[in-house]
This record gives sequence, structure tokens and C-alpha cells, in this order.
Amino acid sequence: MQISAMWNHQIDANLIYAALNCCKKDVNQTIQLLFKFEQWKFRDNNEQNYKKRMNEFLEKRCCNHNINLFFMFYVKSKTVDAIGFSTAITVNDGLPFVKKDKKHL
Repeated sequence: MQISAMWNHQIDANLIYAALNCCKKDVNQTIQLLFKFEQWKFRDNNEQNYKKRMNEFLEKRCCNHNINLFFMFYVKSKTVDAIGFSTAITVNDGLPFVKKDKKHL
């Protein structure tokens, strides 16, 4: 709640959850990571670059665009793939699937 309040409850709760997991549940590190992410989003056309790859994420059933963009940011200096990371957290942690899957439930 503390992290959400810092953004006037305008931040995706799934994003906070994912960032907390990346920071091993350290609130201060999570806050720093989310601030860096917000800055990164608006530099170097990073949001536009995500939009070019959006369908790749959706094909893997990763429909939360905030999470997908976050993992593009998070893995930029890692040796893992953002789509793979986003898919894993979507499946393992039960983040929402694409709309067409909800119709079949």
C-alpha cells in the first residue's frame, strides 16, 4: 500500500508485485526500481519500442502491458529474454491472460 500511495494509487498492483519479487520484497529497493522504470519508459522511445514487440508478448499470453514493459526494462542488462520473463511471471503468479482466454472460462 505504501508503494501504491506514492503514485496516488495510479500504478498497476501487478507491477508493484512483480517489482517486489525482483527486489526480494525489499520495499526501499522496489521504490527505487519503480522510479528508475518510470524514467526509463520515457527515454529513447522505450514505450514505442514495446509497441513494436507487443504482439510477441500477446502470443505468449502476456497481456499486461505494464508488466511486459517493466520486464523489457528489467532484463535489459540481464541475459534473459523479456518475453520469457513476462511469460513465466504470468503463468507462475497467475497474472491475467489475454481477453480471448477469459471467454472460454
